[in-house]
Amino acid sequence: MFFSFLKHCPRILLFLLFTLFYTSTEAYDPLDPNGNITIKWDIISWAPDGYIAVVTMNNFQRYRRISAPGWSLGWTWAKKEVIWAMVGGQTTEQGDCLKFKETIPHCCERTPTIVDLLPGTPYNQQIANCCKGGVLSSWTQDPTNSVAAFRVTIGRAGTTSKTVRLPRNFTLKAPGPGYTCGPTKIVKPTKFISKDKRRVTQALMTWNVTCTYSQFQAQKLPTCCVSLSSFYNDTIVQCPTCSCGCQGNTAQSGSCIDPSAPHLASVVNNSGNNSIAPLVRCTSHMCPIRVHWHIKLNYREYWRVKVTINNFNYRMNYSDWNLVVQHPNFDNLTRIFSFNYESVIPYGSINDTVMLWGVKYYNDFLMHAGPSGNVQSELLFGKDKSTFMFDKGWAFPRRIYFNGDICVMPPPDAYPLSPNNGSKQEVSFLSLTMALLVALVFYAYV
Repeated sequence: MFFSFLKHCPRILLFLLFTLFYTSTEAYDPLDPNGNITIKWDIISWAPDGYIAVVTMNNFQRYRRISAPGWSLGWTWAKKEVIWAMVGGQTTEQGDCLKFKETIPHCCERTPTIVDLLPGTPYNQQIANCCKGGVLSSWTQDPTNSVAAFRVTIGRAGTTSKTVRLPRNFTLKAPGPGYTCGPTKIVKPTKFISKDKRRVTQALMTWNVTCTYSQFQAQKLPTCCVSLSSFYNDTIVQCPTCSCGCQGNTAQSGSCIDPSAPHLASVVNNSGNNSIAPLVRCTSHMCPIRVHWHIKLNYREYWRVKVTINNFNYRMNYSDWNLVVQHPNFDNLTRIFSFNYESVIPYGSINDTVMLWGVKYYNDFLMHAGPSGNVQSELLFGKDKSTFMFDKGWAFPRRIYFNGDICVMPPPDAYPLSPNNGSKQEVSFLSLTMALLVALVFYAYV
């Protein structure tokens, strides 16, 4: 049975093997090789039995953000430290504080987990860059909102640089798995400039932790796929079957729902409290997100593409989404209608990658599955006569990311062929020749 499958379906098998291998090696992102989230821990003053520190998280990833319900940060104490108080954040568990009789600490857990406070928190519980519900923007889209911070008062930790011990085993969830944090490293103390820029102070101690993202660790299956079409061919290349899972295999792909099912709204609203696991529209690809690239028009000096993003996830509204597209003609990108864009140049002077995102208060909010669950725009490219062509799939993207995760592309030999594509003419000529030969042989024996 297996060898029969190899014989008759080599293209499908090779494509699936390539996809599996490629996804499993995505811990290193060639389009953002230096992207990471850096956690900086600054001790700003000593306390009676410990210290007060400001913990800052900087998202240095160019196009990967942290969406709602937000980040959670954890670590393991080196000794028997406790958190007396917090501003700008809180722990999810207080833990066992039975040993404390008078003042009860904010948290006595040996491995505390910190979450951000929600917008609208009273001002006396805030510090700068806090209280965003755990949402962090990407560095390219909004650098000012790519930072989070909270202040902690630590007890039972020692009151000198020689007695303080660094926390270890940092974990970062955003909100699920995917990030791996390195060891804690003491670095040069951070310097702070006063508002009037006339005085500089510095932290008593500073240490850093660097966390990097792996899509394969975040989820075993992809979260988006790409479909293709063109004005010169009636063929619509759909997302590969089972791109993000298969129907009926709920252990892998989660649950799906038929949009024509009766009482759809009640099913969606009562589908459980897990806001991370997707509840997607039942499709052949089972992806929460589909990106469609349509070659729309061909002018003398320009050509035009329409890009549509469809949300099939009933549990998720994607706010401040972004799309990263790789194509060799972005050097000649003339105009983008209704999306923001910025070039991503990972290879020196080669400009073949662009990041797209929505216009604020217009199409930066991608609604959940349904009639409004899509955003779209058009891209106008100038033609470089030395490279431009519609043959051999050149006009289709090489790679697409949605919110930092790479999407599954159709196999190259499935792309719509151009009208003057030689391979299509050869196939047609060969088919006609074979038909004539069969007819001649038939009539010879009649």
